[in-house]
Amino acid sequence: MSQSFAGQVAIVTGAGSGMGRAHAMRMAAEGAIAVIQDIDAHGLAETEELIRAEGGAEGGNVAAYAFDISDVPSIDRMAADVLARFGRVDILVNNAGIGVDRVIEDIDQAAFDKMIGVHVKGSFFCGRAVVPAMKRQGRGRIVNVSSRWAQAGHHMASDYIAAKGAILGLTKAWAKELAPFGITVNAIAPGGVWSRMVLENLGEEGVRREEREVPLGRWAQPEEIAATVAFLASDEAAFITGQVISPNGGKTIVGF
Repeated sequence: MSQSFAGQVAIVTGAGSGMGRAHAMRMAAEGAIAVIQDIDAHGLAETEELIRAEGGAEGGNVAAYAFDISDVPSIDRMAADVLARFGRVDILVNNAGIGVDRVIEDIDQAAFDKMIGVHVKGSFFCGRAVVPAMKRQGRGRIVNVSSRWAQAGHHMASDYIAAKGAILGLTKAWAKELAPFGITVNAIAPGGVWSRMVLENLGEEGVRREEREVPLGRWAQPEEIAATVAFLASDEAAFITGQVISPNGGKTIVGF
């Protein structure tokens, strides 16, 4: 694999499993120092070990931070520590997320606040923490993880969809605000992805049923979504900002 991100520092939130782990491993494989965050310390340690193992005899370049992404002081401490250790932040992948399918009557205030806290508050304040360094560098890449449901809706999970919709709004606003500083901001809106979180909600048979409704006949593997994120974080995507790419196998097709 190419060393497209050699010398760069990439922060990936929610990197303890699934897509986040795949994003972090892809960044590290292409030469970046992978800064990984997750509330799940065990999963985070597994990701760290995998990155180090992929790094060969010298070990991969990785720094791990276990905390709740909705805790703003912890975000600020991570960013300060990363800048003190490495001197820069080049890439931010706002991936951390939670998902539960619930009808509106089953969504209480605590559940709603948690959903917004993880997706919107976490993404916003991670961006706020790294943008000053990116401005000083005159370059940066931010990739926010939304969902195809934010584009097409769903028959459940309105709190999740509201949170993922806000991610799209952040993406467009930041793209315009930060473009003069050489910072691009884009979003991905994945369709079905095989991950632990989804399997916990649907089970394998439930995923298989959903796959039959996808034109390409299957859900994505996390590594396929990571490839899209890596492109948006690369120099090849330098003229792309404020956009939403939806790798979903044709499940949702939106024309402009």
